[in-house]
Amino acid sequence: MIRKLENRKWKVLKSEKLLSKGTWMNLRQERVQLPSGSIVPEWFILEFPDWVNVIAITKDGNFVMEDQYRHALGETHYELVAGVIDPGETALEAAKRELSEETGYGGGEWQLFMTVSPNPTNHTNLSYTFLATGVEKISEQHQEPTEDIHVDVLSRDDVQELLSSGQIIQALHAAPLWKYFAESKEKAE
Repeated sequence: MIRKLENRKWKVLKSEKLLSKGTWMNLRQERVQLPSGSIVPEWFILEFPDWVNVIAITKDGNFVMEDQYRHALGETHYELVAGVIDPGETALEAAKRELSEETGYGGGEWQLFMTVSPNPTNHTNLSYTFLATGVEKISEQHQEPTEDIHVDVLSRDDVQELLSSGQIIQALHAAPLWKYFAESKEKAE
């Protein structure tokens, strides 16, 4: 039996904003005291808005994927459609907007598939994954000037191969895909 967790919250003794970039990212440093009484003099927290990503599956069962260059790693990899939830927008609205803007796909049936924390150690945000089935091409891409996204429509086997071979390395994209394939396999059995 799984025991009920006790929330052992840390006491914030001091908090200082070190960097402020509006709604995109902020950095703060805190001095905290643990329940044991131990003091951690420097704990850094990144404040980000919440994110969304989409497992988009077409009417004929193929997956709408993207490939993008990611400058921090200096590499191009396959990914899910993803983006930031804008102020005043729901997670579902953001997911539908991102799919349309980045790929030109839309429509279909939508459901919240999973919610994860990118890094609960020092990130404040959550990432919401939506499963969109029966999507179809409804427009052209409408990329932002900072985006260079190529759209690929891949079979289920292709996506599973990309996961198995390490070609989808974005953890917030790989985790929901692994969950999707595990649950699909369970339903098939």
